[in-house]
Amino acid sequence: MLTAGRALGGAAALSCRAYGQVPLPPLVSERLALFMQLQSQRSARLEERAQRDSKPIRVSLPDGRELDAQAWKTSPLELAARLGRSLADGAVVARVNGVLWDLGRPLEQDGTLEILGFDSGEGKGVFWHSSAHVLGSVMECLYRGSLCHGPSTDSGFFYDMHLDPSSLPSNDLPALQELCTQMIRERQLFERLEVTRGELLELFKHNKFKLQIIEEKITTQTATVYRCGSLVDLCRGPHLPHTGKIKAFKLLKTSSAQWRGDPSLPPLHRVIGVSFPESRLLRDWEQEREEARGRDHRRIGRDQELYFFHELSPGSCFFLPKGAHLYNTLTDFIKSEYRQRGYTEVVTPNIFSSRLWERSGHWQHYRDSMFSFRVETDTFALKPMNCPGHCLMFEHRPRSWRELPLRLADFGVLHRNENSGALTGLTRVRRFIQDDAHIFCTPQQLHSEMRGCLQFLQAVYSVLGFSFRLYLSTRPDKFMGDPEMWDNAEKQLQSSLEEFGEPWELNPGDGAFYGPKVRP
Repeated sequence: MLTAGRALGGAAALSCRAYGQVPLPPLVSERLALFMQLQSQRSARLEERAQRDSKPIRVSLPDGRELDAQAWKTSPLELAARLGRSLADGAVVARVNGVLWDLGRPLEQDGTLEILGFDSGEGKGVFWHSSAHVLGSVMECLYRGSLCHGPSTDSGFFYDMHLDPSSLPSNDLPALQELCTQMIRERQLFERLEVTRGELLELFKHNKFKLQIIEEKITTQTATVYRCGSLVDLCRGPHLPHTGKIKAFKLLKTSSAQWRGDPSLPPLHRVIGVSFPESRLLRDWEQEREEARGRDHRRIGRDQELYFFHELSPGSCFFLPKGAHLYNTLTDFIKSEYRQRGYTEVVTPNIFSSRLWERSGHWQHYRDSMFSFRVETDTFALKPMNCPGHCLMFEHRPRSWRELPLRLADFGVLHRNENSGALTGLTRVRRFIQDDAHIFCTPQQLHSEMRGCLQFLQAVYSVLGFSFRLYLSTRPDKFMGDPEMWDNAEKQLQSSLEEFGEPWELNPGDGAFYGPKVRP
């Protein structure tokens, strides 16, 4: 166990210490002691339940085979090992009855089981999320700040920390990475613990950021935390079984960020990294990254005088004459495709009263990503999407069933308040126009309309020379509407994808708060 003591300072001091020898801040020691106390209590109860409720269960695999197991005793990792050592070695996470599940967590009932590796989208997400916890554990020990947010991203992971301005690290990335690597070699376990809301508040009573998350997002009587090394973090999981699964770990850079992306809130220190289950994959990634630098669209746009970006309007592209010509050519192409498929182009306002966003649910779920401002006595916002405006257009007069399906296309300007550290050329901006459309139809028309949308996607991607893989994102924890309607919509989308015949994957819980979605 790590010992509490004086914080280290400077890269030279850090690099001479092993992870297990880094002194723990007193607040971290206190939280860890409480975790161990709660874990001891829960472990005894789980053992009692395993003895009392264990029974034979049947587990169905994707290929149709069935395996025997014991409820509350047999884990997905044990079944993976039974199927083959290579499957178990490459496993990252399990999917049990459609829900992502820790490999070491015992199964509880009959059901389906799928073992996922790093080559799946869910596997990458879990792998990089676990890597973020490794980073957070070391950052918390070294910098003595308040950890805020440490997710996986599409290309790796990061962790944000709030620090006193006087204690901001300078250039400690190499030493920080060395300690993360040492922690990984120690094969530190990821330990899941279910706690009550009161215990959760006690665990994080010294971290105002975690308390805010608990207050706003934890609506149930219990929640889960995970321990890895000295870190105990509020987390839904799941995670890797242990850090030894991480064979290559690289910290890339640091940047500044803001809590909730709001410049008026406390500034944060962000450390960004990437990791892999094989060293070879890191080498391949580095080579691809080097080749990508030569294809960087920001450099090409500047060199060919197509477009540029300016600090006086961050995240907003300036299209020069040549760039504007290409832009308009692409717009004309997609508009012609819309017309062929029975869409009608409309124009909607750029700003709306917050009352519209409250009615649609975006104000409650998306407000932090919107540019809002006061006008006289009302609050307005620049639209980040066209959905609510199109709904106003649909309801402005009585409609006949003969008008359905009604397909509306919109090329209006959208604005989203992206964090400045996330802005990346044309791939992550604050101002943009998308070929956005909405279809109003009856439930009976949904299947044929989905088929048309998928064929539309395939046609456009084919012209542009793009390949794609589709993902069905299902109901998140916080959603609007009737669960039965959600279930029906998800079944309809799944049926359309299966009929379409192109590869697709399930992405559980990643749907929008107002409905499931299919995305490439």
